Amino acid sequence: MKILFLANRIPYPPYRGDKLKIYNLAKRLKDKHELYLLTFAQKEEEFQYKEELEKIFKEVHLIYLPKWRSALNCLSGLWSSKPLQVLYFQSGALRNKLSELLSQHKFDAAHVQHLRMSPYLANEKSLPRILDLPDAFSLYWERRSKLPRGFARKIFETIEQGRVLKYEPVMDEYDMSLVCSQEDLDYMKKAHGVSNIKLLPNGVDMNTFKSMSHDYAHGNTLLFTGNMDYAPNVDAVTYFVKDILPKIKAACPDVHFIIAGQKPVKVVAALAADADITVTGFVEDLAATYNSASVVVAPLRFGAGTQNKVLEAMAMGIPVVCSNIGFAGLGIASGEGAIMQTNPDDFAKSVIALLKSAELRQQVGMMGAGIIKKRFDWDVISGMLDGYFKDIVIAKTK
Repeated sequence: MKILFLANRIPYPPYRGDKLKIYNLAKRLKDKHELYLLTFAQKEEEFQYKEELEKIFKEVHLIYLPKWRSALNCLSGLWSSKPLQVLYFQSGALRNKLSELLSQHKFDAAHVQHLRMSPYLANEKSLPRILDLPDAFSLYWERRSKLPRGFARKIFETIEQGRVLKYEPVMDEYDMSLVCSQEDLDYMKKAHGVSNIKLLPNGVDMNTFKSMSHDYAHGNTLLFTGNMDYAPNVDAVTYFVKDILPKIKAACPDVHFIIAGQKPVKVVAALAADADITVTGFVEDLAATYNSASVVVAPLRFGAGTQNKVLEAMAMGIPVVCSNIGFAGLGIASGEGAIMQTNPDDFAKSVIALLKSAELRQQVGMMGAGIIKKRFDWDVISGMLDGYFKDIVIAKTK
C-alpha cells in the first residue's frame, strides 16, 4: 500500500514520546509498504534529519513552523472553540502541501498522529484514514485538574479541558481511531460513545532496551526518566523528592536519585542542589542509564496512556514502582514487572522493599521483561497497525 503519515512533530531523533512511536512503526512497515511523511520542523536545524528519515519514507516533506508562529496561532484563536493545542499546529503551508500530495499521489491510506493534526484530513472521506490520538487527552486534563494550582492556571486549564472534550468527537470523521491503553479506550467510549476506536499500545525497541545481564546486587540507585520540560514529569519528580524520597532515605540512607532526561526546567535542575540527587540532562545511551538503576520510579500524578519509561525499564528487567497513571493500560497485576502504589507512604514502602532485597528485584524485574517481549515489542505492535490499515481499506471498498 501507499500510505501517508501526517505527524505533528518530526519523528527524529526518536528519543521520546510521539517521535518514538512514529519512527518505530514506520521503520517496521517500510519493507511492506511505500511510506510518505508530511510533518513540521519547529527549528531550522531539524531539516538536517530529512536525509535520515528518507531511509524509511519514500518522500519526506517538512513544513517550517517556528514556535513564535504557533504562539501567534494560539493568541489569535483565543476566542475560538478549538483547543489551543489544535490551534498551535495550524498551518496554511502544510494545508497547501497536503493538497499537493493528495493530487499527485493516489494514497491507499493515511495515518494522522494526534488530535492536534486531526483537522487536516477530517473531511477527506474518500481516503481511508486512521487517527492515532495516541491517548485520551481529555482524561489527561481531567486528572491534571485535580491537582492544586494557581487561580490563573486553573481558569486556563479548565477552559482547555472543556475545549478538548468538545473537540474529541472529531474521531467520528475518521474511519478508525486509536489509543494506546485499554483504560483510555474505555474512557473514550464512555465520554463520547464512539465505536470506531481500537487499541494500539506503545512499544519498546527490543534491540535497544533488552536485558543486559543486569546486576541485581546493587540496591542504592533510583531512576526517573523522561522529557524534563513535560508537565507530568516535572510534577512527578518534584512530588517524589518532597513527599516520597525522604521516607526512603530514612530507611536507606545511602540511596541516590537520578533524574535523566532532556531539557530540565529550572525547578528540576534546582533539585541537584541535594548531593543525593543527580539531574543529567540529555542522555544519549538511555539503556545504559536504566541498567545502572536498582529501581525505576514513575510517580506520575496526572497524564494518560502508558508510560514509555515504565515499558523500557520492564523490558530491561529493571523493577519499577509506579503510580496508577498508565498502569491499567499495561494489563498486568501489580508486581508483574511494575508495582503500583497510589499514596506516598505505600510508594516509599514498595521502593524500600525492593532496595533491601536483591531477590525481590530480580523476581519483579524478570517477570516484567517476559511480559514486554511478548506483548509490547514494536514488531508486534507494527503488525497490529498493518492489520488496521488493511481493515479500513477493505471497509472502504464495500
